[in-house]
Amino acid sequence: MLRNKPQPAAVFGIDIGKNVFHVVATDAGGRVIQKVKLRRDTLLQFFDAAQRTAVAMEACPGSQWLARKLQQLGHVVRVIPAQFVKPYVKSNKNDIIDAEAIAEAATRPAMRFVEIKLEAQVDIQALHRIRDQKVALRTQLVCQMRAFCLEYGIAIHQGIGKFKADFPRVLTDEGNDLTPMMRRTLRRLFEDFGHVEHRIAEITREIEALAASDERARRLMTVPGIGPLVATAFVASAGNASQFRRAKDLAAWLGLVPREHSTGGKTTLLGISKRGNHYLRRLLIHGARSCVMHLNRTSDRLGSWLTGLEKRMHANKVTVALAAKIARVAGVILTRPGSTYERRLPAFP
Repeated sequence: MLRNKPQPAAVFGIDIGKNVFHVVATDAGGRVIQKVKLRRDTLLQFFDAAQRTAVAMEACPGSQWLARKLQQLGHVVRVIPAQFVKPYVKSNKNDIIDAEAIAEAATRPAMRFVEIKLEAQVDIQALHRIRDQKVALRTQLVCQMRAFCLEYGIAIHQGIGKFKADFPRVLTDEGNDLTPMMRRTLRRLFEDFGHVEHRIAEITREIEALAASDERARRLMTVPGIGPLVATAFVASAGNASQFRRAKDLAAWLGLVPREHSTGGKTTLLGISKRGNHYLRRLLIHGARSCVMHLNRTSDRLGSWLTGLEKRMHANKVTVALAAKIARVAGVILTRPGSTYERRLPAFP
């Protein structure tokens, strides 16, 4: 009696761990045909020996590195957002069940996948994360020093610029109520503040140099509200934006469009969804706010649109709407090589 030959794997699902990886293989019909637990040093050996096919995993720390390695081995890699895998987890939860759910989710025709980033994109993102961390640390130091001064009846203006101008005077003023110990403590904190300022300036210069050398970033900087920080963050996060079908999908990916809760034929739109990359969304909104305040509306095609919007909307809604429009323009520029933003007003006959 002949036995049925084992079906070749159609999809591998990987549940990623720090040192141990759980892999589930399913055939073309979705049936599980293999379950295996591998350590990090044997994982790539397993996939090097396996038949070239689709490999799926959740988006998490380490998934981008593994995806690039598996692509080099010839596999088709699918990285899935974790929230899209969760509905396919059946009954109880463990690592093998998670890997099976990942493999099943990867076969859905309407599933959305995460773009696999190049190493250069990861490097730029790391610079942005470090700079954002240092900016937050600078704010913490300033708030702490201002609070210590208030304990001695000394009020310092808000804002980094005014703080840097006022604080040295406070330290050298022997007529205030600061004790010698507190004065020494504040002086050390101000030295820490100077080191953080220097590091922020250093990283900012590095990001600006990257923006000047990247052709896509230079084209993005022609858009109002986009400078070196936003341009490089766009390139690091979205690449060439080829994963989006339309430019407005990019704005939706950044969480700049309203959430929808519609039923029974009644459309209900709520506040913005705030999905996706919150850091890039924050930069875009800051850039849009600057445009609302300082854009020359007589020489830019966005001017009349902004003016009309301000007549019927709150200023915050205008800012977010402009941020969404900037994101859509950036999406078009990224997907059309050589294109730039044209500031001139449209010609009327």
